[in-house]
Amino acid sequence: MRVRLLDIAHARSGDKGDTANVGVIALRPEWYPVLVSHLTRERVAEHFHGVIGGPVERFELPNLGALNFLLHGALDGGGTLSLKTDAQGKVYSTALLRLVLDVPDAEARAVGLPAAA
Repeated sequence: MRVRLLDIAHARSGDKGDTANVGVIALRPEWYPVLVSHLTRERVAEHFHGVIGGPVERFELPNLGALNFLLHGALDGGGTLSLKTDAQGKVYSTALLRLVLDVPDAEARAVGLPAAA
């Protein structure tokens, strides 16, 4: 089943220097394991290929039902150095929520995930 991240999570982003920080929070506790399994560091790096210049790190926060991603090399040096329109990385959360996950049908049905339109 194809599942839009936007339908199962919300996100918030910001910056520290040249690194954008994106927190992704499951909308329901039962959806957090789906994020852990399918919203991988590699999948996020692929989603932002050509947009960020460095590696992606992922941190799990199970007590919050959230994942935190650090997107290194995302801000052309950071807010005080960059000429990018979004030098503080605020739009990265919205951009990540556009990602579509491929979740096995049985797994998706077991936790009641909404299918992408």
